[in-house]
Amino acid sequence: MKLTSLTPDEQHKAFANSKKTEVLHRQNLPVSYHVEDHDVQDRPRRFLEAFAAILKHSNYRVALEHYVRVSAKCSRCTTHCQVYLATSDPRDVPCNRSELLLSVYRRHFTVSGLLRGRLTADAGLTDEHIKRMAEAFYTCTACRRCHFECPLGVDHALITHLARYILSEIGISPRALVVSVREQLIGASGNTSAIPVPALLDNLEFLSEDMKEEKGVPIPFPIDQEGAEFLFLPAVSDFLMEADTLMGNAAVFAATGDRWTVGTGYFDGINYGLFYNDQVLEKVLLKIKAEAERLKVKKILIGECGHASRSAKFFYPTFCGGKAALPVINILEYTWQRWKEGRIKLDPNIVTDKVTYHDPCNISRPGWIVEQPREVLKAFCQNYVEMTPNRRDNICCGGGGGTVSIDEIRPYRTIVAGRAKAEQIRATGAKYVVAPCANCKKQLRELVEDNNLNCEIVGLHDLIYKAIIFDKQG
Repeated sequence: MKLTSLTPDEQHKAFANSKKTEVLHRQNLPVSYHVEDHDVQDRPRRFLEAFAAILKHSNYRVALEHYVRVSAKCSRCTTHCQVYLATSDPRDVPCNRSELLLSVYRRHFTVSGLLRGRLTADAGLTDEHIKRMAEAFYTCTACRRCHFECPLGVDHALITHLARYILSEIGISPRALVVSVREQLIGASGNTSAIPVPALLDNLEFLSEDMKEEKGVPIPFPIDQEGAEFLFLPAVSDFLMEADTLMGNAAVFAATGDRWTVGTGYFDGINYGLFYNDQVLEKVLLKIKAEAERLKVKKILIGECGHASRSAKFFYPTFCGGKAALPVINILEYTWQRWKEGRIKLDPNIVTDKVTYHDPCNISRPGWIVEQPREVLKAFCQNYVEMTPNRRDNICCGGGGGTVSIDEIRPYRTIVAGRAKAEQIRATGAKYVVAPCANCKKQLRELVEDNNLNCEIVGLHDLIYKAIIFDKQG
């Protein structure tokens, strides 16, 4: 584990060297960690204290008790792990990686482990073991594909998440995640991209003017509209880097006439807590709740972002009111439903190039959003093709689990973790790869560049914006 980042020259050299070989091995990845200033010798004790506190105040123990009893290490998970298939490194076998944390639980939190430790004078957890965990659990993309192949139902991604949670509680987390979260929770801007409200408003006004000129109809971005049906929360990076996606979102609302709003109190759908810390996950969701209550909206609508959608859909009720919590939907669901109702019209003669669809793990793996975007795409894209495998068995973009935010491991993400996805895209021959997720878009664009692919990464609403038809009399 390396605790400092590489210089720009060192990163460039590492990337250049990685392109000379077919496989870049994972050993000693230059991850820049935020490490709190504590005595290294004291770290095992603090790890165990954090682990004990999490077990006491959560329900992780139920899963761990099951996993330590059934884990057979059969390694069938390797057939679905794109990282292991790229490296052939035994450390990348999902059940081997999970055992790093399960062995700590077994030794320190079960009666048999405690007794065995006393009888054998086993000191237990060491700082070297913590270092191995810090590296191993951030080479996993947490895509959950291996879960489908495990005959015993072990959720290795859940173990990865828990291990990262414990590590973060003792001050070990990738610097990229920590810096963004600090800005989101206590920074002046209150969002992960540090966008001030005036810049947000200027950009949305510019996009509205551009759309009016291009489409010939007013397409506004409503701001701070109390009583709207939807509070719209895309990944905040969309406001800077995904103009076509945002314009497609606004165009859909202009066509349907439904009331929606962007709030200036909070406008960031990103929730990195899903990647490494449940307390952060809760705090971000509470910011969404506060903004929803301020504007008195009826529903929360998340933009084209897989992890932001999963964070809100599955955890908003947990932390923000249970059954009384506001409904959470994804923009893909909204657009699909309004299209089925005939309220969105799309010209089938605009997008004639070959189009394929990438399933973001966070919305497809649980079977939540799978067919809806496909039905919309097939309605107006003349030459639609599927990747193989697809849907719930999709191959991860290679930057899942927050690793896409760690720029210093880009060569690893695009040449190793993303190699299977690169070949999958290449096989389709598609001009457009639709990836309705902010993290997937960033990763796939880097993947395209680093693997010399000839295609364009877009969101679903990028193409909808091209093809949408307005009744200019209305």
